[in-house]
Amino acid sequence: MERPSEQLLSVFREFGGEALRDVWVFDERTFEKVFVRSDVEEAIEEGGLDVERFVDNERYGFITQQTYESLYYADYSYTVRGFSTFEQFRTFFGEGPIGVFASFDLDDGDCYDYQTLNESVQSFGGELGSEAFGLGENTEKTLADAESDTGESETETDAEEDAEEMDSVKNP
Repeated sequence: MERPSEQLLSVFREFGGEALRDVWVFDERTFEKVFVRSDVEEAIEEGGLDVERFVDNERYGFITQQTYESLYYADYSYTVRGFSTFEQFRTFFGEGPIGVFASFDLDDGDCYDYQTLNESVQSFGGELGSEAFGLGENTEKTLADAESDTGESETETDAEEDAEEMDSVKNP
């Protein structure tokens, strides 16, 4: 039986095919690298990119989601960002909350239908539930690990305070 992250990967592969570059699942404290295409992995390594910092940046989406939902008459669904060589999709699902982001090579003709992708991800998340991912116990890196790797001064207590701050924004 496939793990939930492998099942989620199949949703993204069905959508993007060979254009799929990477898929990451995260919660407020941890993350899992689900898939990274070999050329993207090489670019990350050669560029010395700080993956942990990138994932931390995506965590701000938990707060942004709450902000958008309090400011607009419609529910937040997903975000797409355009870069010079790819597009990145991010959404959240489940009660966890769980976030997922993936990137795709730029499409030379037709545009990607991200609404359809979001519907597929939400359907998948609804079927399994966020607890199926068990990120707290089965992850590649935690925030504390990332800090020790980067030598940054933030302590685990600071990370816990940040998570509590996110909780207070979501649940005033």
